Amino acid sequence: MEHLITPETPLTIQRVKEIIEGHMTLSLSDEAKRRIEKCRNYLNQKMETQKEPIYGVTTGFGSLCNISISKEQLSQLQKNLVMSHACGVGDEVPQEVVRLMLLLKAQNFCFGYSGAQLQTVQRLIDCFNDDILPVVYQQGSLGASGDLCPLANLMLPAILGMGEVYWKGRRCDASEVYAAKGWKPIELQSKEGLALLNGTQFMSSYAVWSVLKAQRLSKQADMILSLSLDAFDGRIEPFFESLHMVRPHKGQLQTAEAVRRYTDGSQIIRRHKEHVQDPYSFRCAPQVHGAAKDTIAYVASVVETEINSTTDNPIVLPDEDMVISGGHFHGEPLAMVLDFLSIAVAELGSISERRTYQLIDAKRGLPSFLVAKPGLNSGFMIPQYTAAAIVSQTKQLCTPCSIDSIPSSQNQEDLVSMGGNAATKSYRVMENVERVLAIELFNATQALEFRHQEGLTSSPFIEKLFADFRKVVNFVDIDQVMYKHIHSSVKFLQEMAIAE
Repeated sequence: MEHLITPETPLTIQRVKEIIEGHMTLSLSDEAKRRIEKCRNYLNQKMETQKEPIYGVTTGFGSLCNISISKEQLSQLQKNLVMSHACGVGDEVPQEVVRLMLLLKAQNFCFGYSGAQLQTVQRLIDCFNDDILPVVYQQGSLGASGDLCPLANLMLPAILGMGEVYWKGRRCDASEVYAAKGWKPIELQSKEGLALLNGTQFMSSYAVWSVLKAQRLSKQADMILSLSLDAFDGRIEPFFESLHMVRPHKGQLQTAEAVRRYTDGSQIIRRHKEHVQDPYSFRCAPQVHGAAKDTIAYVASVVETEINSTTDNPIVLPDEDMVISGGHFHGEPLAMVLDFLSIAVAELGSISERRTYQLIDAKRGLPSFLVAKPGLNSGFMIPQYTAAAIVSQTKQLCTPCSIDSIPSSQNQEDLVSMGGNAATKSYRVMENVERVLAIELFNATQALEFRHQEGLTSSPFIEKLFADFRKVVNFVDIDQVMYKHIHSSVKFLQEMAIAE
């Protein structure tokens, strides 16, 4: 299947998911090609007629903007920019995020405001389609003049044939791929290097990945909550629709409805309860899970605006006969919402760990640490430790990046967003919370087994979830090596099919 990159149809996060999961190839629409060529031709003509310097086109960059560059040196200027800015260090950017960077950069160019050559944009698409993924590093972006450093590492192999890539399942020099493909390095024209590096595609690619992961985790959190609620012999009244209509936050209503649906038909949820109230981690779950849902939805709306925008600098406006140096590369809109997203999803992990603790605390007929012979067996004591350690780390990761700034480029770039750090942090938070939810699922299925021993069954949905999980993780009757079960639980969540 093929996805057509076009300025006429907005790219949604859901469509990105379909492109990636469907292993679609990319192609440019005729309108995208027309706009890209029109902008490039206009910029060439503008350079012939305008005597005043044009930032990034006939000048140096950043604080070097007052240094004019001769016509003969313009191509070398752009090549130098890519080479000198490829300064990434640290862990590698995951390959699924690198693929998103290629896709979103091509999307950025399709609007025809960047001055890129058509062959340059096509090379990015070719790399995506042939699964040629540059080696990019996580550290180096200030999230201000775009994601200069990681985008330079992306473009160094893709456009110039330097650096390293992953291709056909292995890491190799880009020159090897170029030789096999018969490619030549693209000779960059004026402004092109800046167009390639100025932009928010490092941040926005992580943002798209994190939103998709957060949406999935939010749904799984509701499913696991429902299983834990029944295993804990919890009350369903806090999830009644009439209760939530008097405080009708959308996400809260959605969470309550999901739990009612998942527990529908359960013997356990309907039976008489001796206890009047449940702990907050159960009773207030609609409010906590719901607030996370509302945050995820807001973040998604900001991210979708970003990926359908031109975010480099300067912006070339052929119809207005203007080349304007502005600040569309600044990552503040993404930095703030990525911080917000991390906080929201972290709370899903925090409340999940609290439910895990309630399940092992010898309450409501459940044995201590969810084993029949505690003392001789430690049972589920230490999985809760693991969840607690992850939750603590996640809280520390959620210190906002967007409130920090360190001036750069001789103080020309005097307030930066640190959105690159917010982006990579969000990735870690999503992975952490997935592990915490997996531990809750591991505990909840163990607890539900004891309800089964009482002759009680849960709802058809929960029993199906329980049965599917039991295919990969068995009941723990006596102490076993637990890390393997936790890893299997994580994999179960990663591979779980979730209806949209």
